[in-house]
Amino acid sequence: MAFEGLSEKLSNAFKRLRSKGSLTESDVKSAMREVRLALLEADVSYKVAKDFSQKVTERAVGEKVMESLTPAQMVIKIVKEELTELMGGTEARLAIANHPPTVVMLCGLQGSGKTTHCAKIAGMLRKKGHRPLLVACDIYRPAAITQLKVVGEQVNVAVFEMGTANPVDIAKAALKLAKDNGYDYVFLDTAGRLHIDEELMNELKNIKSEIRPHEILLVVDAMTGQDAVNVATAFNDALGVDGLVLTKLDGDTRGGAALSAKAVTGKPIKFVGVGEKLEDLDIFYPDRMASRILGMGDVLSLIEKAEQTIDEKKAAELEEKLKKNKFDLNDLLEQLQQFRKMGSIQDTLAMLPGVGNKIKDVDIDERKFDRLQAVILSMTPKERENPDIINPSRKRRIAAGCGQQVEDVNRLLAQFKQMQKMFKQFGGGKGKRRRMPNMRNFRGFDI
Repeated sequence: MAFEGLSEKLSNAFKRLRSKGSLTESDVKSAMREVRLALLEADVSYKVAKDFSQKVTERAVGEKVMESLTPAQMVIKIVKEELTELMGGTEARLAIANHPPTVVMLCGLQGSGKTTHCAKIAGMLRKKGHRPLLVACDIYRPAAITQLKVVGEQVNVAVFEMGTANPVDIAKAALKLAKDNGYDYVFLDTAGRLHIDEELMNELKNIKSEIRPHEILLVVDAMTGQDAVNVATAFNDALGVDGLVLTKLDGDTRGGAALSAKAVTGKPIKFVGVGEKLEDLDIFYPDRMASRILGMGDVLSLIEKAEQTIDEKKAAELEEKLKKNKFDLNDLLEQLQQFRKMGSIQDTLAMLPGVGNKIKDVDIDERKFDRLQAVILSMTPKERENPDIINPSRKRRIAAGCGQQVEDVNRLLAQFKQMQKMFKQFGGGKGKRRRMPNMRNFRGFDI
C-alpha cells in the first residue's frame, strides 16, 4: 500500500520525540530533518519537502508548543495539520451544473487507467441515484470503445459511441442525447498518448472549446511518482484541468504524487483508485489520508466502506438470529462474503487507529477465507443449518468436495462451536444489553 515506507519513517522520528519529557528547539529541528528526508525518499519534490519541514519547524518551536504538557503530541498535531493542508485541506467535490447534464471530460496519458476510472466514477454516482452516461471519444486506441462498453455494462451505466467519427461530433451528439433522455452526468473518455504531444493537446482543446465541460479531470498513474506531477503540470499548463484522479494508489508506490500534486499544480486530487475492481475508488479526503500516513487510522472511511457493503436488512435479520441463538453456517458464510467485499483484509485493518504500522510485516493469508468458504459451500443446506448432523462419512464427503482434509473440516466445525458459545454469551439473558459481535471474531479460524 502507498505510504508504508513514509509512515514507518515518520513513526520512528516521532517515537524519539515521545521518549523525551520536554523538547528543545534542537530536538524539533532534528526530527524535521528526518521528516524531510522521509518525504524526499517518498518521491516528494525537493521544494515541497523543504517548504513543508520549514513550516512545521516554525510552528513547532513556538513558545506555546514547547511549554505544553505533551510537546511531542503537539508537534505531531502540527505535522498532521500541515500534511492535510499540503494535500488540499478539504475534500474537493465534483462540479454540478446549474442545468444538467454536468459534462466531465477525462484526459491523461495512455495506460494511466483513464477508461476504467471513467466507469468507476460513473458507477459511484449511479449508486448515489444519478444517471450518468459514458461517451467513447477515444477513436484511436484499438478496442478502446469495446473496453468502455465492457466496463460500462459492469457498473450498469449506458455507453454512447459513434465508431471512429470525429471526437467533437461524438461529444456533441452524446450531449444532445443526454439532454433529451434525462442523463444528469456525461463522462467523455478522451484519447491518450504514450507521451504529451501537440496533436493530443489540440484535440483536447477542440473538445473543450466546443463542448465547454463543467469539469476536466486528469487521470495520472501514482506509480510513476514525481513523473505523475510533471505530467499533471504539463496538462494543466496546456489545457487547464480542474482536478486530478490518482490511480494505483494501492500499489507499491512511495506516494510522492499524492503529497506533491496539489502544491505543484494548484489542482486538488478528487478521486484515488485503490484497486483493480470497479468499486475500488475512493473520494480523496486530505485529512483522512494524513491520519493514515501518520498511523492514526481512518475510521470514517472504514465506516463508509462497511455501510456500502453490508446489507442493513440482512444485518437486522442476523441480529435477531443471534438473540435467539440460531446462528448457523449459512450466516457465517454470508458474513465472510460481506467482509471480503470490503477489500483487502490488510488494508481494512490498517484503517484502525494504531494498527497500520503493526501489521505491515504480518503476512495475512487471505486464501484462508477462501478455504473457509469452500468447506461451507461443500456442505448441503441441511448440514449448514444443523452442523451437529455432520458425521464421519459426511466429513469425508465435504473434504473431498472442497479438496481439503477431514482435519480441516473438523477444525472449522470445532471453531464454529466456540463461536456459537461466544454469541450465546453476547445474547445474554432477559433484560441484558445485547451487543452485535464484529468480524474480529473470525480471526480464530485457521485452515
